[in-house]
Amino acid sequence: MADTKPVDPVSAETAAAAASAPPAIVPEISAPTAATDATATAPSTDPVATTATTTASIPATQPEKATVTGKTPIAQLWIAAQAHGHPEIWGVPLSDPETHIPSQVVFQKYLNANDGDLAKAKDQLIKTLDWRAKTKPQDLVHRSYSKSKFEGLGFVTTYTADEESEPEHREVFTWNQYGGVKSIDETFGNLEEFINWRVALMEIALQELGIAGAVKPITADYDPYKIYQVHDYKSISFLRSPPHVKSASSETIKVFAQNYPELLKEKFFVNVPAIMGFVYSFMKLFVAAKTIKKFHPMSNGGNLAQEFAESKVKALGEKLPAEYGGKGADLKVQGKEPALE
Repeated sequence: MADTKPVDPVSAETAAAAASAPPAIVPEISAPTAATDATATAPSTDPVATTATTTASIPATQPEKATVTGKTPIAQLWIAAQAHGHPEIWGVPLSDPETHIPSQVVFQKYLNANDGDLAKAKDQLIKTLDWRAKTKPQDLVHRSYSKSKFEGLGFVTTYTADEESEPEHREVFTWNQYGGVKSIDETFGNLEEFINWRVALMEIALQELGIAGAVKPITADYDPYKIYQVHDYKSISFLRSPPHVKSASSETIKVFAQNYPELLKEKFFVNVPAIMGFVYSFMKLFVAAKTIKKFHPMSNGGNLAQEFAESKVKALGEKLPAEYGGKGADLKVQGKEPALE
């Protein structure tokens, strides 16, 4: 990468180790919860659906291969979802994946997140359905949040290639401007309110991602339905994180690791002081290599635009806001954020 001064990429699997290390980073899209990327909140191996007891681990690279029960892994996840009863995930109305590609995409992501381990995928899927039934995240998108607490802290931007409709030609970003926090006590003091706001931002990004309109299945190797994430720490003090900031960080890690698997494309930490290098080095001891590869720390946010030369969206870097090296409008102009009042 163009600028590789390290920063703390707090992931679910290292939340406990990082609790005493500044800063408390609030990630929005967690690392994968696969067996090779086990997290502190990783799903258990207990089967959920009635067919799981006869199922072994199925490689995610072979989603079409039937198990000994005569049902494919994706078909068994559909059975588990039907038994649960909650009708949607990420805005996708769940249906028979044989004929409904968006549902196939959702179920395949749960298999991919668990390296094809069907029992773990089912367990994580059911926990997600439980959480969505209780939390109603789609309803959170339609709420209004405190302007004094959250204005300017989170945005979603979408960039597409001209006259192209394929998902490979669409790039979705979530931006978190934690340097813009006016009052740490107000923004992070009410944990439930903060999580609701952050979930609302994620659901907006998922709407932009367009899984509900998918017409082509994904595999373990082909999945264009992922999101870029940018954390901007400009003007943040890295000396000490109050307890409620750490609580917000830990809870966000837990919620997103469990309920939004396989949605991270790349994560950029920008405008980060070099003093945080020791924390990043410490994290590398615990975070799986394939996860670390998705983390890109940068001390100068102005270099971010240079990182997207290989995107199928032509001149993607130029579309970014000027403060990140592009030629586009500010995030407040081109971005979407949860409703504020």
